[in-house]
Amino acid sequence: MASLEEMFDVAGKSVVVTGGASGIGLGYAQIMAERGARVCILDVDAEGIARAAAELGGGTWGQIADVTDRPGMETAFRKVAEAHGGIDVVFANAGIDAGPGFMDPLGNRNPDGHIENFGDAHWDRVIAVNLTGVYNTVKLAAIHMKAGGGGRIIVTSSVASQINEAIVGTPYMAAKAGVDHFVRNMAMELGAFNILINCINPGPFMTNIAGGRLKNPADRAAFEAQSLIGRIGALDDIKGLALYLASPASSYVTGAQIAIDGGSRLRIT
Repeated sequence: MASLEEMFDVAGKSVVVTGGASGIGLGYAQIMAERGARVCILDVDAEGIARAAAELGGGTWGQIADVTDRPGMETAFRKVAEAHGGIDVVFANAGIDAGPGFMDPLGNRNPDGHIENFGDAHWDRVIAVNLTGVYNTVKLAAIHMKAGGGGRIIVTSSVASQINEAIVGTPYMAAKAGVDHFVRNMAMELGAFNILINCINPGPFMTNIAGGRLKNPADRAAFEAQSLIGRIGALDDIKGLALYLASPASSYVTGAQIAIDGGSRLRIT
């Protein structure tokens, strides 16, 4: 029987984290680096990459990459594989906010969130980053992991994929629902190659994805009221689940959507 240390061992693993310079992605990078993995952060924020790499140390490094830029992502993955001798774990995490929904936190209609008022470019960009960006990342992960005999892919989805939420922008809801279904389909395809793929589905966390939206007292109070434990998530809350899905402890888990939301999805109707 494996020891607890062996079950959660990721030391020496080659890890890629998209959107890893801040927020939940930084939380993933932190726990992987703390446990001895070799981490490369991919992000569009050059200053954020530099700060994160300096903070984490231990050989953590980064590259500027936009998940919607396929040639750029191919180059970034190739560099990681060359530097680390392969790729073992990929966190497909990069995402952007879709802005407010058609209701505000006080229950009032918000015309800016009505579908007839969407800018088409806004819809296209949210889908491109939050859904197509996951496709681009998973595709490259699969290529390298097949070459290496297997691996783990962890995709950041959202509880927005599992509920109906009026105060969250509609493009975000649609993209995350697509992500969940895509991951289930990929689990069916990739299992034969010893590649496990799962979703982490966060509820409200204090990150920059919504431009600091949760720093607004009304928005924060609305999300706190949904939580069964009366608070929003902190980065430390995400780390245990991330380590579990990246480690041998989850060797029989694939195609799962695991909510980490303080139970908020149970309260939302």
